Amino acid sequence: MSTRAYVLLKVKTGKTKDVVRALNAVSSVKQVHPCFGQPDVFCFVEVQDEKGLSDLVIRTIHTIDGVDETDTHIVAETA
Repeated sequence: MSTRAYVLLKVKTGKTKDVVRALNAVSSVKQVHPCFGQPDVFCFVEVQDEKGLSDLVIRTIHTIDGVDETDTHIVAETA
């Protein structure tokens, strides 16, 4: 079973379009939604496991120019 999560991003002023473009180029990122208010961007990701999620957030999303902070919420399986 895969691991799905919402990653909420705080983005530096003027960098939202660049961050959204970079996120859309990442295969594990399934949806990207820039929003008004905080956080600046919501993205939905799907990876193989929690290690894959950690790698995605730390090694990919955190390295995108303009990303200031992330807040990751793993989807809970209820069934």
